[in-house]
Amino acid sequence: MSKHPPADIALLAPAILGPAAIQAFRKLDPRSLARNPVIFTTAVVSALATILVAREAMTGGPALWIGLQITAWLWITVLFANFAEAVAEGRGKARADSFRATRTTTGAKVLLGVGDLYEFKDAELLEPGDLVLVEAGETIPTDGEVIEGIASIDESAITGESAPVIRESGGDRSAVTGGTRVVSDWIKVKVTAKPGETFLDRMIALVEGARRQKTPNEIALDILLAGLTLVFLFVVVTLPVFAGWSGTTVPMIYLVALFVTLIPTTIGGLLSAIGIAGMDRLVKANVIAKSGRAVEAAGDIDVLLLDKTGTITFGNRMAAAFEPAPGVSERELAEAAWLSSLADDTPEGKSIVDLAVKRFGFHDDAAKATASFVPFTAHTRMSGADLADGTRIRKGAVDAINSDAGRPADATLDAVVRRIAGSGGTPLAVSRDGRVLGIIHLKDVVKPGIRHRFAELRRMGIRTVMITGDNPLTAAAIAAEAGVDDFLAEATPERKLDLIRREQAEGRLVAMCGDGSNDAPALAQADVGVAMNSGTPAAKEAGNLIDLDSDPTKLIEIVMVGKQLLISRGALTTFSIANDVAKYFAILPALFVVAYPGLAVFDVMGLGSPQSAILSAIIFNALVIVALIPIALKGVRYTPASASALLSRNLLVYGLGGLVAPFAGIKAIDLVVDLLHLA
Repeated sequence: MSKHPPADIALLAPAILGPAAIQAFRKLDPRSLARNPVIFTTAVVSALATILVAREAMTGGPALWIGLQITAWLWITVLFANFAEAVAEGRGKARADSFRATRTTTGAKVLLGVGDLYEFKDAELLEPGDLVLVEAGETIPTDGEVIEGIASIDESAITGESAPVIRESGGDRSAVTGGTRVVSDWIKVKVTAKPGETFLDRMIALVEGARRQKTPNEIALDILLAGLTLVFLFVVVTLPVFAGWSGTTVPMIYLVALFVTLIPTTIGGLLSAIGIAGMDRLVKANVIAKSGRAVEAAGDIDVLLLDKTGTITFGNRMAAAFEPAPGVSERELAEAAWLSSLADDTPEGKSIVDLAVKRFGFHDDAAKATASFVPFTAHTRMSGADLADGTRIRKGAVDAINSDAGRPADATLDAVVRRIAGSGGTPLAVSRDGRVLGIIHLKDVVKPGIRHRFAELRRMGIRTVMITGDNPLTAAAIAAEAGVDDFLAEATPERKLDLIRREQAEGRLVAMCGDGSNDAPALAQADVGVAMNSGTPAAKEAGNLIDLDSDPTKLIEIVMVGKQLLISRGALTTFSIANDVAKYFAILPALFVVAYPGLAVFDVMGLGSPQSAILSAIIFNALVIVALIPIALKGVRYTPASASALLSRNLLVYGLGGLVAPFAGIKAIDLVVDLLHLA
């Protein structure tokens, strides 16, 4: 079964590159450029260079040819930066189009409030509070909450998940999304969304990035880049003074080009693309982010709160073992348990049948045809079967079975019951004709591999806390088996909220997931609140991330995406700054070696001339942005490690790479420039 939208989007799909190239020119609008200080500065400098070249053309100045080339590459630098952002946005828009294609215009059966009488109404005209009847085979017209009935819903149009899910009234899985389809039965839905403000509408807007705001880290990085730009502006402005002391002059067009090559244009041009791509990676995982800040915060999470049921465990108690009474064989107990559970459609009943079949291969369907089955009731706390030969089999709570048998618990079985309860399991007794045959061990089975995933989170420095309504004894047993760092037993909404606030008061970032209205306060308080798409409207409003697959373990993937976003931004920032330092020492000696012969010792590159040095640097500056677009979109590969290890890797790979690349790249371009006599 697919967990993602059916059609994935290639990293640099041709369908995206064409529109992105056009969008790169549209983004030359100063109002658009102003959102990125470094690229806005580059555009202003490019405009200044254009004026200088125009003046050279009118006066017949000697720097016209080199000035034309420099100006062209300056504008190309701006366009490449716009192109990187447009490609990232294009991927988001392509995903939004795939969601938009799922929207259908349909009629709705609006109930009139008199029995089941209804009238047809266009889905676009539905208002909050309208009651809609949706029957098998019909499409749910808009977002709402099930207030009556239970139905199997096909949500593949939204989630890509082919298996239908159950939605019912009165629980945490009562929310339904417009555009999904009722497969069986019927439901009455109370409309919760205004026209044009459905979940799908908001999801499309979020994916397209229309409401994306800069995160605090992006703002801080913008300030750093602006500061570096001012520093290099001061450096370039003072260079003519040093040149004047030696009796030489530096053409203004050279200074303009030098300024752009020294400021951090690389990271400035890729910063927006990195942020948008981070949100796109979440969408690919079927998670919608309401804000970029939530994605980024996921990368800094210190504490992860996970609900036990359905997250750490499968959520349904499953038969794990048959514990026979003295004098009873395991096969005898298993056969009685199997017969009593043949008509039991609960997950527990099915698991008993599966375990008995797996252990002993029972397959006589005739028993089911001839037996009379007794359903479970809250009064008797038992269920069972009366066979055709008069045999009476019952299974249920231990005290209920003992009472039905009319005798006290066997001491050996009593010890088994205490052992099972102490391990976090549930004991279920089985009797035949008043004789207790033994105990079925039911347990909430921990998902395979979950312990390894928690160990991985621990290596990332994240503490895991299991939240459960179980008693402390049961919670401790499950926590030990799953390998979580801590647990909160007998959890109430107030206790969840209090735990989150305590952790935050100590300076930690907290993430949690939830699907019920009682989770809404904690979801709103958490730094990263992941709401299940299957949950209540209150939960989805409170969370800042929405998991379309309604898979609580997705929190771990979200943390990984957040970490990758931060690592990618840090890696490319390291590369960019190292790049600028290298360009500084690569170009300045070539420019001023004639005026200051002592700089010859630093002229390790041996560039052809000052003109070719400047032109080669400005070409390299533009091309490196394009070369790094795939890394910005795909993200730097993240593996769990300590902060010091990640910093060391960043400095070694991207810091050293940023220092070496300009020397090799500029020298190679300089050879081509000299060969073609461009300078």
